[in-house]
Amino acid sequence: MESPTRKLKSAGPADKRDNSDYFVTMHSKPDHTPQTLGKAGDAAGLSALIARATRAGKGLPPVERWNPDFCGDLDMEIRADGTWFYLGTPIGRMPLVQLFSTVLRKDEDGKTYLVTPVERVGIRVVDAPFVAVEMNVSGESEERVITFRTNVGDVVEVGPKNPLRFVDEDETGGLKPYVLVRGRLEALVARPVMYELVEFGEEILVDGVPMFSVRSNGETYPIMPVEKLRRLSA
Repeated sequence: MESPTRKLKSAGPADKRDNSDYFVTMHSKPDHTPQTLGKAGDAAGLSALIARATRAGKGLPPVERWNPDFCGDLDMEIRADGTWFYLGTPIGRMPLVQLFSTVLRKDEDGKTYLVTPVERVGIRVVDAPFVAVEMNVSGESEERVITFRTNVGDVVEVGPKNPLRFVDEDETGGLKPYVLVRGRLEALVARPVMYELVEFGEEILVDGVPMFSVRSNGETYPIMPVEKLRRLSA
C-alpha cells in the first residue's frame, strides 16, 4: 500500500520562508518513527522530526513567525553550563544539539520552547540557552567591535541588535554577562571569557555617572559604577 504523504499547503516548492511552507513533504516510514515531538523516544528520533519539519541546512528557521498549538512540555533541559539533557541523559552529539538550538524560541511568558510549523513544546532552561565560549575584539575605543562565538556555533557581534548586559550574581557577589543572540534568546558569557571581556573595560560617563563599561559598535555597555569597582578593588 502506498505510504501516506503530508503535503505542503501550497503547490509551490518548499523553499518559501513564510508560514508553514517552510517544511518539506514528509513520507511515513515503516519504522514507526514518532510523528510528534512529545512522543519521540530518544534524541535521535526527536532530531529526525525537527529536521523534517524545518529543513535543516537552509539557514535558521523563521520560528518567530510560526504560531503552532502548545503540545505540552518535553523532558528536555539545558543546564547552566550549556549541556543539553533529554529524558535525563546528556545529549552527547553536538550536531543534534545544534539542530535543536535552531528551533528554540523564548516567548513573552518567559518560557522557552522547541517550535516547528505544527507544534510547540516547552523545555527547561536553568540559566541561558546558550553559552558564549570565545571572544574576538577588533578596533579601539569607539571603533571597537566585540564578537562572541556560542557553544552551538552562533557568531554574535555585540551592538544595537545584539546588546550586552551585566547582572549581579548575589550568590558570589560577582557578575554574569549576557549577550542577546536572537529573539529573546541570550548567551551567558562563560567565566573565562568574562575575564577577557573586562580587560577592555574603561571609565565612561553614563547619564552623568562614571561607569566601568565596555564599548562595541558605538554602543556603551555599563558593567558597574566606578565607585563600586574601586571599593571592591580596595
